[in-house]
Amino acid sequence: MAVYAQKNDEKTLTAAVETFRQAMIDGNKAILENIAAEDLSYGHSSGVMEDKTAFVTALTSGKSDFVAIELSEQSVKIVNGVGLVRHKLIGEINDGGRANTVRLGVLLVWQKQKGEWKLLARQAFKL
Repeated sequence: MAVYAQKNDEKTLTAAVETFRQAMIDGNKAILENIAAEDLSYGHSSGVMEDKTAFVTALTSGKSDFVAIELSEQSVKIVNGVGLVRHKLIGEINDGGRANTVRLGVLLVWQKQKGEWKLLARQAFKL
């Protein structure tokens, strides 16, 4: 039974990652605010750190406007109720009105809160 629960958690976490990816493209404030933990620590490949408010504002104000995001080589691991997701991200972004392509390695840390996966931390690095 524990193996089934683990596989189910991996499926729901993978679905949360996809919801997060799409919300970043859409700039969907309600979904971004819901999926992010209150204590979110969001690290960019540039070294900039954001809390939940700054992260949501950047994606919903047009400051960081993702046109497309492709994820590859994704791995999902759950350890004591904490989800660790690693993947490569290639994104087309209009950053401050300038078109750019980003190629990143990303680590996402998710925590189950009240039965839902919440993004607790993210750290990206340039590939």
